[in-house]
Amino acid sequence: MSFLSIRGLHKSYAATPIFSDINCEIAQGEFVTLLGPSGCGKSTLLRCIAGLTGVNGGQILLDGQDLVPISPQQRGIGMVFQSYALFPNMSVAQNVAFGLRMQKVGKADSALRVDDALRMVELHDFADRYPHQLSGGQCQRVALARSLVTRPRLLLLDEPLSALDARIRKHLREQIRSIQQELGLTTIFVTHDQEEALVMSDRIVLMNAGKIVQSGDAETLYTAPVNAFAAGFIGNYNLLDADAASRLLLRPINSRVAIRPESIQLTSNGAIEAQVRSHSLLGNVIRYRVEARGVELLVDVLNRSPADLLHSGQAIALNIEAQAIQEVA
Repeated sequence: MSFLSIRGLHKSYAATPIFSDINCEIAQGEFVTLLGPSGCGKSTLLRCIAGLTGVNGGQILLDGQDLVPISPQQRGIGMVFQSYALFPNMSVAQNVAFGLRMQKVGKADSALRVDDALRMVELHDFADRYPHQLSGGQCQRVALARSLVTRPRLLLLDEPLSALDARIRKHLREQIRSIQQELGLTTIFVTHDQEEALVMSDRIVLMNAGKIVQSGDAETLYTAPVNAFAAGFIGNYNLLDADAASRLLLRPINSRVAIRPESIQLTSNGAIEAQVRSHSLLGNVIRYRVEARGVELLVDVLNRSPADLLHSGQAIALNIEAQAIQEVA
């Protein structure tokens, strides 16, 4: 039985629809990411679950209870936003304890729970500091602790890492995932960052234009996209129309084709003659732009040695395995 069940959910502002007929089932303890471009409706859906935005129709069932008629304060949901929304005149401990004050939790119990929450996010030694004395990553961890301390039934995270630099984002996403697994806490995470979705999620719900395009684990979404949008948003697929695919593969193709850059092999004696047009260094990966049979392709290879670098104009050959070719709608 699903712990969270969203059934036929609809939301619009006046005549402008945001999403319609959203149906989604989430198991208890599952970490689900809502992934999609800006404006696809993912943050609005999260706010509807939290009760911060009303809905025009449908049900949101949490552990069998319909949340739609219930106020946000009574839903038992914790939420962390992109903005930290910390009280500047309160210490870290006071900020974390704020929700417990609203719940009228006793001082002794509150102090223990705040201490536990701060230890969980590795900020116990910062309890007496104020927000202006903290880094962005530390402020976001305070906001996370403030949500965890109330022991929510469901945790909602609305792009909490987008304002942080890459190194801190990586550390904090690992910390969030570790805490979620330790607590067995049902969590919905909103992002437009495909890497975050792929590394953090038990399941990804890919959205576009107010619709759920595909739902599944990271491997399924990456290796078996259901359409051209999914292929273009997850990873860096080469998307070829039927004519270009037919020229490249020398056989009739009747639909668009998606080919992952890392599944194309560069070799000196491959089946398809090609020429290097340019390359880009992406850290441990080199991304080549090559032309083969009048078709441009991106090819990703590991950056093993500067001596292996291929230069513009260099003649090469390609191998593309049959299982790497995905026909997409």
